[in-house]
Amino acid sequence: MSVPFQILDIQLYERGVKMRLPFRFGVVTLTACPQAFVRVRIRTADGREAEGAAAELLAPKWFDKNLALSNEDNFEQLRSALRIARGAYLRDGQPRDAFGHFAAHYQPQIEAGAAQGLNPLVACFGPALIDRALLDALCRAQRLSFYEAVQRNLPGIDARLTPDLEGFDFDAFLAGLAPRDRIALRHTVGLVDPIVAADVAEPLNDGLPETLEEVVAATGCRHFKLKVCGDAAQDIARLSKIAQVLEPLPDYLVTLDGNEQFADAETAAAFWRQVQATPALQRLADATLYIEQPLPRAIALDSDVRALAAMRPVLIDESDATLEAFPRALTLGYTGVSSKDCKGIYRSLLNAARCRRLDERAAAEGAPARCFMSAEDLTTQAGLAVQQDLALVNLLGLGHVERNGHHYVDGFAGQGAGEAEARDFLQAQPGLYEEAANGRVRLAIHGGLLDIASLAAPGFASGAHPDWASLEPLHGG
Repeated sequence: MSVPFQILDIQLYERGVKMRLPFRFGVVTLTACPQAFVRVRIRTADGREAEGAAAELLAPKWFDKNLALSNEDNFEQLRSALRIARGAYLRDGQPRDAFGHFAAHYQPQIEAGAAQGLNPLVACFGPALIDRALLDALCRAQRLSFYEAVQRNLPGIDARLTPDLEGFDFDAFLAGLAPRDRIALRHTVGLVDPIVAADVAEPLNDGLPETLEEVVAATGCRHFKLKVCGDAAQDIARLSKIAQVLEPLPDYLVTLDGNEQFADAETAAAFWRQVQATPALQRLADATLYIEQPLPRAIALDSDVRALAAMRPVLIDESDATLEAFPRALTLGYTGVSSKDCKGIYRSLLNAARCRRLDERAAAEGAPARCFMSAEDLTTQAGLAVQQDLALVNLLGLGHVERNGHHYVDGFAGQGAGEAEARDFLQAQPGLYEEAANGRVRLAIHGGLLDIASLAAPGFASGAHPDWASLEPLHGG
């Protein structure tokens, strides 16, 4: 049974993050970026008050890849989305359940964003953080974990925004979700990441893995996400070098991320045929699970990808800008959609329900499963961001998740958190973090796995909150 509550306060903060390594994806090479934080306070009908929080990187050139915009322009777009959402949620004043707050503001937020020149992916960033913080507060008020709250459908999730799910039994679906204590980490190989020692002109010597070779040896990872740039010759050469490093492993799995870099569906299909035809890439091709967002979002949902999908499943990521995107993609040959906290927890849960319904119908007809979800990363940082994202994809039953924030940023230290804050999270989330040789608190990866048992505590996957006094108010108010 859902629990209505009133929103008493929403505060917005930020703090700078510095990369230990440059991260090249799509059209940007990231070296520094702000992280946004949301802090809320709610009151339930029975008078309980509780505080909740969420965090997410203000990543440039992902939500909006317009090259005329600077990174600072992109940061300000995402700040605007947060400010618009905060104003709307606070003005409302109506007691609603958690999903009700999201549903009431979903379309108005997109329209308000459009009035300021923000695309839907940008506009939805604001509610994505606020909804997570509200659910964190609700879980704390009810003394329940995120897992328990969703399994009981405490948020009140239904089909009011998704007519294609009319009649779907959300309560039964959510009650059947079963989180686990561990999840496999899928390591990201960015476009400028060094593969072997010879690729490093000036080693960092910070005691952490730098090359792909070092990552494999240090973490035991067997899942990898490989970025490609859309230039077949460059991509084939780089993938061949990666395949050489992975060859000694007894087994591994790969996903390819196009990051919108292929001109059209025919070019993407031709590239995959070339991969399959390259002897040095035979094993890597066989180990590839799917191809992520190969086409620019401007054409992705108007392009038939069946030729490529017949060879390897294709999923949308950046094109998943609205609740209508995934059903539309399914008509074009896509069969997958990504889960990312930055797009909203309810979008992930609704798309998971769609996959369940379609796969049940396929099974009833004796056909194979029709669609799937993947767990992708937007450089989620140690603390609230990575924990809440891990809890979501774990509850959805996804066995491996792309993680890159721990690699490109040196844990809590790289995001400017003080030692006391880092140790609060280390103590609150045993097994998930560890103290590295340099004394800094970082994500703990052993045998390619993350220990996420501690995420089942009351609240939205976090037993600690940031040191609010150390954060700056969100720039621009």
